[in-house]
Amino acid sequence: MQQSSPLSPAAAPIVEIQGVWFGYDAAHSVLRDINMSIPRGSVVGIMGQSGCGKTTLLRVIMGAYLPTKGAARVLGRATSELDRDGLYLMRRRMGMLFQFGALFTDLSVYENVAFPLREHAQLPEALLHDLVMMKLQAVGLRGAAGRMPTELSGGMGRRVALARSIALDPQLMLYDEPFTGLDPISFGVIVRLIRQLNDSLGATSIIVTHDVQEALDVVDYVYFMAAGRVIAQGTPEEIRASAEPFVNQFVNGKLEGPVPFHYPAPDYGADLELAAP
Repeated sequence: MQQSSPLSPAAAPIVEIQGVWFGYDAAHSVLRDINMSIPRGSVVGIMGQSGCGKTTLLRVIMGAYLPTKGAARVLGRATSELDRDGLYLMRRRMGMLFQFGALFTDLSVYENVAFPLREHAQLPEALLHDLVMMKLQAVGLRGAAGRMPTELSGGMGRRVALARSIALDPQLMLYDEPFTGLDPISFGVIVRLIRQLNDSLGATSIIVTHDVQEALDVVDYVYFMAAGRVIAQGTPEEIRASAEPFVNQFVNGKLEGPVPFHYPAPDYGADLELAAP
């Protein structure tokens, strides 16, 4: 059963998802009756198995997709009511960290972070330089400003992408599987940076991930999805203790549960060529 708000009812939501359905065609719905309320200043996780609709929901929040039914209100505006310029202005107040960083390979670390500042702000070069160095300092990579993306490790590349995503001091940060492919040290660094940067910027963060145990250590609240629906929600402690069978299996990595080990198949004996007639 869905609750109305993850945190205090008095906290003004920065994202409200109200009865949202979405499908790529009329016959198939990827999202089904999604309801969420995300207060300002929080770090919220959207978790679940691959293919459950997490990334599609993130694209609805950023206005890339419009709901088939229901409403998505982001930063105080319904996305379906915004024209192209309105969507552009809304996204100007967002930051996005893509799954593998998506750095511009032909630009240096410095120029990758400077890119959104050059695109969206008319700044003197000296001020732009100081802002880029501040963002790189925040992720511990000021010394790598002159390097190219091909010279970076996976974890360093992800941190540069994070510095770029916060270049414009966004009010809303979106993370699409930010932990994928990271070694344990880089993983820990990214988790810590997400929390620290969210709190220091006074931002709100939404993390889409299937890395449940690690994400539960950084988020304030969790929406757990399966087959396009929110099947559970609560604090990290409530999710860990959930009796919902799928959540319990997923969080604890159990072999047996609603997600079976064996793909559906005919009787094993009947499927063997040497079986007796």
